[in-house]
Amino acid sequence: MNMHSRKWVLSGVLLALATVLAAAVWMHRAAAVSENSTSTASQEEVERSTDTLRYSKNAPQLDFLQISKLRVYPEPLTGAFNAQLTYDDNFTARVYSPIAGRVVHIRTEMGRHVRAGDPLIVLNAPDYAQAVADNTKAEAERTLKRQTYARDLELLKVQGIARKDVEAAKADMLQANAEALRARARLRNLTAGTMNSKGEYVLRAPIAGIVSERAVSAGSEVRPDAANPLFVITDPKRLWLQIDLPESQLGKTRIGQPVSIEVDAYPGEVFPGKVTVIGEEMDPVTRRVNVRCEVMNQDEKLRPGMFARATPVANESIRLPRVPNTALITQGLYSYVFVENSPGVLQRRRVELGIQGSEYSYVTAGLHAGDQVVTSGALLLDSELSDSR
Repeated sequence: MNMHSRKWVLSGVLLALATVLAAAVWMHRAAAVSENSTSTASQEEVERSTDTLRYSKNAPQLDFLQISKLRVYPEPLTGAFNAQLTYDDNFTARVYSPIAGRVVHIRTEMGRHVRAGDPLIVLNAPDYAQAVADNTKAEAERTLKRQTYARDLELLKVQGIARKDVEAAKADMLQANAEALRARARLRNLTAGTMNSKGEYVLRAPIAGIVSERAVSAGSEVRPDAANPLFVITDPKRLWLQIDLPESQLGKTRIGQPVSIEVDAYPGEVFPGKVTVIGEEMDPVTRRVNVRCEVMNQDEKLRPGMFARATPVANESIRLPRVPNTALITQGLYSYVFVENSPGVLQRRRVELGIQGSEYSYVTAGLHAGDQVVTSGALLLDSELSDSR
């Protein structure tokens, strides 16, 4: 190879080395810039300290959190018990027909308010007409027998009649009195209704209230010995709450004790009640005692048949924050919750717990009414906070 060719080869090698070196330097600088950019973005997304997380406004972690404003409740005596709302039988009438017949007209509907004496149904009831006729005949017969006996007494004074005839007239009068009393009692048993101008029996409401149930239709036959009532009329503002109280809690319950009531239909809303009856007998199988509470349902939100959770109240004047158990983080002997101090700023705060139930726990120290507490996603926050250590 001549000198000129060697120079060309050497120049090509040097050019190739220069190109590789330039590419390596560019890639190093690009990697450094990328790492720096990622670190800056991560820092902008979340900043951590010992017990506080700070997220940017659009941080994706915030989408997995549920944050609720803390409310306070009366201090509980025990955890919540399962219960059910029922009619208050002191203000409820289950209406049966006192006589057999066929329904001709229905004068009311379920959900309608009625007054005492308002018509409910109209019956074609021959037995009622028979009862009215029997009463009329018995009254007429009694009047006749009284007059006969009185006349015989006057005749006896002038010896115009034998004494045995007077005694017979007296016996007839007493029998007529007995028959009149029987017919009147039978008719009085049917006074829940009246007869209209067509001779039909009108069954009327015995009390004022709302028609909560109806089990009759036009044309159906009704009987006084039916298994189910035709109508149920009740005062919707008064209900009973039936609680199956465990044997272990019997000694903590007393007559007149206030009770907090919650239902699924109105989450977070508490209805007041009061213990009025504690059963005398314990179920030998379940080891529970029936406890009855009176509930004033002024807003008519509650309905008979609703399932409820009843919590006996220890002191109505003391009110404690309550958090769902999903908000609690347990570390050793201590419990924590995450509180939102400001948008995106979440602080882990130690709390002291009182009564702990299956769904909620009451906080005796560490939280206040109005605090914004993370109720869902607390475990994710605690994990992220732990990763920063």
